[in-house]
Amino acid sequence: MSPHRTSGVTEQNPGCWAIVLAGGEGLRLRPLVRQIVGADRPKQYVPLLGQRSLLRQTLDRVSLVIARERTVVITASRHLGYVNEEFASTARPTILAQPFDRGTAAGVLYPAHWITWHDPEAIVALFPSDHLISDEATFMAHVTEVIAWIEEHPGHMVLLGAQPTYPEVEYGWIEPGMPLGDLSTGAVHAVRRFREKPSLPHARMYLEAGHLWNTSILVARVATLIQAGRRTVPVLSERLSRIERYVGTPQEAAVVRQAYDLMPEENFSRSVLEGCSDMLAVSRAPRTAWSDLGSPDRVMDAVARMSIRPEWASRLLPAAPQPEQRVVAP
Repeated sequence: MSPHRTSGVTEQNPGCWAIVLAGGEGLRLRPLVRQIVGADRPKQYVPLLGQRSLLRQTLDRVSLVIARERTVVITASRHLGYVNEEFASTARPTILAQPFDRGTAAGVLYPAHWITWHDPEAIVALFPSDHLISDEATFMAHVTEVIAWIEEHPGHMVLLGAQPTYPEVEYGWIEPGMPLGDLSTGAVHAVRRFREKPSLPHARMYLEAGHLWNTSILVARVATLIQAGRRTVPVLSERLSRIERYVGTPQEAAVVRQAYDLMPEENFSRSVLEGCSDMLAVSRAPRTAWSDLGSPDRVMDAVARMSIRPEWASRLLPAAPQPEQRVVAP
């Protein structure tokens, strides 16, 4: 893990907004979280890999290139107590709370609609809040390059693909297609196909064929993202669009609740991305360590690769074996 940074926002992304996804429950990590903090809570509000929560680590990473005042955190109403605790002593970004779980498509498109109501020409960068990224500065510099590429290619949405190191069956895989352009780290490719959570034999095939892990980090013009939603999940998108006239009024919370009550549940990858593959591109992220911390095994693997163990690891994991001490006779 890279150390905490306090560097300011660069001036090269003044028109870019960030969406940070923080509405998940993290159920697979609950047993580990219970051991770490003595209670059940979503993983993004837990200091798994240091003194800061995963959400705070994500926000600090994003702030390297996107201003905090242009960052929107999408969460769940039932998590607002954790949010208030997280930002009790520091400035908070914009928080949007979903009254019900309607799937990841709503989690992405609600903040996208909110941003377009405030800045219709914006570019948005989408970040899950449960990732490990070892070299944050290098990774975010790559995001800045993708933002610049989108400025020149506004009809595309670019996913960041991670270089796979083993045949993971719990990740999505991206098959790159024809090259569309170049960045300093390599070509931007069209997306030929998604493959979600394959069998082990298929994952081995994808690894050998040069496919990429889907990090779910995406950069697009907000108008393009909204267009993709209207094409693929029109009912959900229409419900969200009706909120606009009530933003900032006393009726806003009730209207959001009604919209969520009436919209269908949709998955962003399956319903939106797979439904608009002609708009998608993929850029291979720099060869830094990346992991989706979705399972105890991935967290333990991350801890094993860290130079400094978090405090809870000293309590829950056996101490590393000490080298044998040899006595040399005088």
